[in-house]
Amino acid sequence: MSSIAGEDSPAVLIVEDNPVIRMDLVDRAEREGFCVYEAGTADHAIAILEAHRHIRLIFTDIEMPGSMDGLKLVAYVRRRWPPIKLMVTSGKVRCEITDLPEGGLFFPKPYNPAQISAAMRHLLAA
Repeated sequence: MSSIAGEDSPAVLIVEDNPVIRMDLVDRAEREGFCVYEAGTADHAIAILEAHRHIRLIFTDIEMPGSMDGLKLVAYVRRRWPPIKLMVTSGKVRCEITDLPEGGLFFPKPYNPAQISAAMRHLLAA
């Protein structure tokens, strides 16, 4: 975990294999007051979710190394932890709303960081 917020803050998990992009996302989410966890692969993300049941939102890239990509990760999360909110991004893969579990949001790269923060706040307020 790399959060400065407390456990009572809404918890989010950033899943991004590019460490520079991940650090930027983590920094922005922390400034929004979220309790932030981070992972570079879907396998690591699942381990974090198993250890930290209070995570309420995942923001994941689609293209990642490991046993599953971001789309498979969000499908798995929806089945195993249905209440978790889902946000997906990619600079290479174009995603339709029908490709995502119900309620999932897609943001093409490059995205507007303010739009990501606003979407996180909106989903966590719901």
